[in-house]
Amino acid sequence: MIHLRNVRLRRGPEPLLEAATVSILRGEKVGLVGRNGCGKSSLLALLRGELALDGGECEVPAHLSIASVAQELPHSQRPVIEHVIDGDEALRDHERRMQAAESAGDGLRHAALLAEYETIGGYTARSRAAALLDGLGFEAAAIDRPIAEFSGGLRMRAMLARALMCRSDVLLLDEPTNHLDLDAVLWLEGWLRAYPGTLVLVSHDREFLDAVVGRILHLRDRALSAYSGNFSRFEVQLAANTAQRRAADDKLRREIAHVRSFVERFRAQATKARQAQSRLKWLERLPAIVEQREESVFHWSFVAPRKLPQPLVSLERVAAGYGERVVVEDVRLSIGPGARLGILGRNGAGKSTLMRVIAGDAPTQRGVRTPATDLECGFFAQLEVDQLDVESTAIVELTRRGGADVAAWNEQQKRDHLGQFGFAGERVFEPIRRFSGGERARLSLAILVARRPNLLLLDEPTNHLDLEMRDALLLALQEFEGAVVLVSHDRSLLRSVCDEFWLVSQGRVQPFDGDLADYAGWLSQRASVSGGSQVDDTPSGAEQRKDRKRREAEARNQLAPLRAAMRRIETELERHNTRRAELERTLADPDFYVQVGAAEQRTTTEAHGQLLKEIAALENRWLEIGESIEAAGK
Repeated sequence: MIHLRNVRLRRGPEPLLEAATVSILRGEKVGLVGRNGCGKSSLLALLRGELALDGGECEVPAHLSIASVAQELPHSQRPVIEHVIDGDEALRDHERRMQAAESAGDGLRHAALLAEYETIGGYTARSRAAALLDGLGFEAAAIDRPIAEFSGGLRMRAMLARALMCRSDVLLLDEPTNHLDLDAVLWLEGWLRAYPGTLVLVSHDREFLDAVVGRILHLRDRALSAYSGNFSRFEVQLAANTAQRRAADDKLRREIAHVRSFVERFRAQATKARQAQSRLKWLERLPAIVEQREESVFHWSFVAPRKLPQPLVSLERVAAGYGERVVVEDVRLSIGPGARLGILGRNGAGKSTLMRVIAGDAPTQRGVRTPATDLECGFFAQLEVDQLDVESTAIVELTRRGGADVAAWNEQQKRDHLGQFGFAGERVFEPIRRFSGGERARLSLAILVARRPNLLLLDEPTNHLDLEMRDALLLALQEFEGAVVLVSHDRSLLRSVCDEFWLVSQGRVQPFDGDLADYAGWLSQRASVSGGSQVDDTPSGAEQRKDRKRREAEARNQLAPLRAAMRRIETELERHNTRRAELERTLADPDFYVQVGAAEQRTTTEAHGQLLKEIAALENRWLEIGESIEAAGK
């Protein structure tokens, strides 16, 4: 159905794809994987028709309806549920034709369209949209609120719901789980398995890919390779292929070394000179060895904590929340060295509140939090990257926030430490504002590791991290001597790290007797009991409405500076995007390469590349501020 033949694709001066040939069949579910920056999102843009080829053919039938999550977040006053229904463009077009017939007084036409309206699901559109929003974590009472009132993370969820609402033949999803919690990930997984169309999914979540896709497209070293099966099977096949390639390369190198040795020994001997020359020619005819670039792999570990007191921290009948509102209460929890706790619960249930209470970052309303004298808490909050000074550099931030040990390090020790997290060479002196979301997350982890904590509190630490960094984090956590408390939608991380799970639900924090499969079953049973909608964990009736209005008023006052920062970034993004469009028009004009010299061409290309980096950094910052707003509302 979709065919790429010898495709060559570039963005900026460097090619992303060379001679890529692959077919994606009708109804197939395909995972697109590869390291950050290898070109996965560009390939999706090509399929959407947003990028032009530099060579080859991309055959996408014109009649296909292709859905994807829009890149620009909405800022309108339109109710969020109406925004989601807008994704069903066929329905909206039908409604416009009904309105036109009614306005024109064409009763027959209007009656015919009205009959068709039921056939195309017009009367069930709102319930379908509400089900999508419910599955993605929206409260039932919130779906009629203007979409502009929601945080960046929730707006991202609304955009995902809109894409799912579309009557699509092809669905293109780029990291859809990044802003979801585990409950929403499990729901989305089930929805995608049932999706009847063709799916191309970019994700770094192993279990999500395993559950959804049946084939993997791997993008590496500008080549696109296809593997049958899910992600786990792909990893086995990739390891075997890599071993075979390395064995073949080693054999070829040995043959070359042998021939060169013969040539060097006998070049000067008359009796062997002809043989030496013959072998030199044979050597020249050998296929050139392309030195396999060893992909940089993250290798790091947590330095042993200075002390491991027992317990590290305990909570006794603790209640916590915001203002007068209680989010969690009667919490009784003791965490000792070696503990591995996974925190489960729906979005907004109080997981982040619990983490902040354990860390000592949020006050208790009742009860007692007792930290050990030698407690060294390493808290990676959902918005830990917000603590970074974007005008600073990686090495300065490590020095500023790394603690007493780091203050005593020399510059080379700091560079060596940052190098383990992918900041090599002069990158340690680059302004953080140029870093992507993943790079900022890696830097925050590097700073946390340097502090030598004995208690790790990790709230969605894998957002923006690729598979290699997730693997490095998993291995480091397995070897960590202290305690770990983890909130994550990455089931592979939860399964590999956690020994026990605690459930936050209806204001209570209790041990969960089961594993993640049991939790998925519990969610399914809970949804069926509540008629497919979320169970409301908050007070009801007039008291609920009064409390919500008060909290919303308080939130508006507290979040005004953040909203102002978002507006400033939006203005700057608009200016940058205007400049980007100008540069792209210039680079797409054939006359440009005739009228100006190579130096100016290079300068323009570099300016375009730098502008793309700055736009990406601004967009990441915008989302981070949005997440701050969302977190403050929990």
